[in-house]
This record gives sequence, C-alpha cells and structure tokens, in this order.
Amino acid sequence: MPTPPQTEDEKAALLNLVLVNQKKNDEAMSLYERVERVEMRKNAVDMQSGEIKISRVVPAGTGVDHIPIGPDGKPVDPGAYHTELVKLEHALSWAADDGRAQHDAYEKIAKKQKERNDLIDATRTAFLYSFLSTETRAGRVLYKYSMEPNPAYKATTRTTAIFAKVRGFVWIDPEAGQLARVEGEVTEDITVGLFLAKVYKGSHFMQERYEMLPGLWMPSFSQYDFDGRKLFSTISIHERTFYGQYRRIGPPKEALAMVRAELGKPGGAVADR
Repeated sequence: MPTPPQTEDEKAALLNLVLVNQKKNDEAMSLYERVERVEMRKNAVDMQSGEIKISRVVPAGTGVDHIPIGPDGKPVDPGAYHTELVKLEHALSWAADDGRAQHDAYEKIAKKQKERNDLIDATRTAFLYSFLSTETRAGRVLYKYSMEPNPAYKATTRTTAIFAKVRGFVWIDPEAGQLARVEGEVTEDITVGLFLAKVYKGSHFMQERYEMLPGLWMPSFSQYDFDGRKLFSTISIHERTFYGQYRRIGPPKEALAMVRAELGKPGGAVADR
C-alpha cells in the first residue's frame, strides 16, 4: 500500500491527538462495567489455558469489583452472586457518601490518574515513531508505526526509565485519532521494586482496542508474557484477557441505583445487556 502523505507536523499532530483521546478512554473506564475473561497459562508456548476466570467487572468509585460469572454470562451460584452484589452495593454506598475518608480515597485515585496521564504524555517524547505501512482492520485503514527508544529522552521517574528498554509497534486509526493496537517487547532486563524484582529481556505485551462505544476506544484483548524473578524465586506471568459487553454504569450514585434495582430482581439475575 502507498505511504500516506504525512509531514512531520502532521504526524506530530496525529500522535498528540491519540494521546489526548487515550487519556479520555482511560478515564471513561471508571464509568463502564464490562465482562472480562482471563486465561492464565504456565508459559508463552503452552496454548492450553491453565486457569480461566470470567468476571463481571464493575467500577465502584474507589475500586473495582470482580464478580465471578459463568461462560454464559450468568451466575454459576445465584446465592454467591447475590452476596457479591450486596458487597458491591455497600462499596458503592460508601463511595457515594461525602466524608473525610472518601475525600482521602478520591485524592489517592486522582494522584494515580495523574501519574498515569503523565506516563502517557511521556511516551510521546520517550519514543521515536517511524511510519511503516498501512493495514486494514474491520474495513478501516490503520497506520502502523515502529516505536523505538529516543536516545535524547531524559527519564524523570523510575517508571519512565523503563521506556529505554522497550521497543515495539503501534497501529493508529487516523480517521478517529485513536490507538487501535500496541505491541511491545523488553529489550533488556528491567529491575523494579528497589531491586527486589526483575523482568527479563524478551518479555512481551500487546493490546487491541476498538470503538466499543461512540467515541470511546476500549480494550478488546490484551496479552502479557512476562518472565523474571522476585527475590530468589522465578516469576512467570502469561495472561490473555478478552473484554466485552461494556455498559455505562456511571459514577457511584448512578451505579448504586442500578445495583439496588438489580438486587430487587428475583434470584439476583444478571442485569439485561
């Protein structure tokens, strides 16, 4: 496919727009419940799932609740499911209240969100992006870029220092100005947690995103294959997560009303989707 006519200024504008939209997408995750299927494997080449967990994932203001469900999206044990809904109701009721403890909790969340936004912003200068090709996915044209560490970038935190040891690719939907896919690989061992743990070279991650809701591009699939050590033991994380059935549940007060309505249903059935 031909290279799209893109000057350096046009590329910069597109990348900047993607970062703005990415932060909006991240913040929206706190307002939408979803279903997640997590497959955990023993190693990267073993495609047989070691363990599968399917959950209804519901933002609860100051945290996120994972309520186990079956492959059909319904409760495996209606009694246990009802108990989890009651716990969620209590969490939302607390989060919807206005007190010192809640203010402190939300301040911590705001700090974490700012740190994440700063991290997203840092990727703009921590990497050099080079256009490689165009690809078509689900009828839409994507731009594929390589993502290489920028030798001129000066890390400001221990987390941003990791960028120098990662390389990968990004796929961008230029029409929407959204990140459609990202893949990364660790090129050197990464020490984390005050030298108590290490992620080994060759560890890999990827994520795909689609427009799950108007104007919002949410994860549809992610995969992590990390090997390393913690203290004197080896660690191996090989997970695939499938995301779907996004539904707006809103901030705690709105979510609380929906959960209470659901608790009023006979048998604690799953809300209609």
